[in-house]
Amino acid sequence: MAALSAWFWNERFWLPHNVTWADLEDPAPGVEYPKVGHLFTAFPLALGIFAFRIFFERFIASTCARSLHLQPDVVRKAQPNAVLEKVFTSITKCPDTRHLDGLSKQLDWEVRKVQRWFRHRRNQDKPSTHTKFCESMWRFTFYLGIFIYGIRFLWQSPWFWDTRHCWYGYPYQDFLIMFIHHLATVSLISFSYVNNMARVGSLVLCVHDASDSLLEAAKLAKYAKYQRLCDFLFIMFTIVFFITRLVIYPIWVINSTFFESWAIIGPFPSWWVFNILLLVLQVLHIIWSYLIAGIAVKAMQRGKVVNDVRSDIESSSEEEADTPADGLKNALSTKGENGTNGHCAAAAAKGQAQNHSSW
Repeated sequence: MAALSAWFWNERFWLPHNVTWADLEDPAPGVEYPKVGHLFTAFPLALGIFAFRIFFERFIASTCARSLHLQPDVVRKAQPNAVLEKVFTSITKCPDTRHLDGLSKQLDWEVRKVQRWFRHRRNQDKPSTHTKFCESMWRFTFYLGIFIYGIRFLWQSPWFWDTRHCWYGYPYQDFLIMFIHHLATVSLISFSYVNNMARVGSLVLCVHDASDSLLEAAKLAKYAKYQRLCDFLFIMFTIVFFITRLVIYPIWVINSTFFESWAIIGPFPSWWVFNILLLVLQVLHIIWSYLIAGIAVKAMQRGKVVNDVRSDIESSSEEEADTPADGLKNALSTKGENGTNGHCAAAAAKGQAQNHSSW
């Protein structure tokens, strides 16, 4: 194990030339550098945030939802049936013609009745508008709060105005003002934290946090049936998303991580990994932007942004997607047969890489 640990934490991979881990272990008085053990603080913090979310949704968001006349829906439960329930839970939630015919004969039911049972059973598991409103209100509050918190400190930081300061004195840089903010993410943040790229990490967080609250605000307006406000907020989200992910991120952040850091500290192995991950993220930005742009165009053609993909209550003639990818395809379809919410579907697709999109 000692040999494995020594290989993994090889200084020549993680740190610039002429820098060792020992150099970071004994900083000057009043100065502290990141340590891997600090990342374990994220676990109790996450537990505390989870507990607060339950309290917030149950007492604060739920009260707001009721004030907007969004009452918890009374779910119409499917007729109890052991055979169909077993198929639903262990085989498929959307049976094809072969399964429907077999179940029809086995139960002596009409195929239409079997289809209706599966439709009711699927809808039974869907969250109500009240529930979704509470979830979105929590995310809106959290995203907006963490963004304001980050901007409050970044505004006073020299590297916010001149990204070359991300690399001056690296890796001997104080990190305390960004400590809590860095615990908000997992993957790339953990990587940047280990080798103390905290300054540029804070800039990446700032860029990615800017649009999240607008998306949740648009969903809140949709659930509250303020369609015009929903459309306006979605347009604002789209504009901010495009500007931050396709303009500011490559020009402000990637330019600094590639060229300014190369000139000031020079490349080293973990530097290459870090930049490759950031480039992969930029590719994801382009994909998400394409999806959002397509949804925005279709929404404008229809005259409004329609329902959330998770809340579609099917008619007897409608088909339900088995996977998030199918749900996104339905959201992007010309006819919009499922009446899905385009911008929410894009967020769902984006959420498949949520750890990265937190960046």
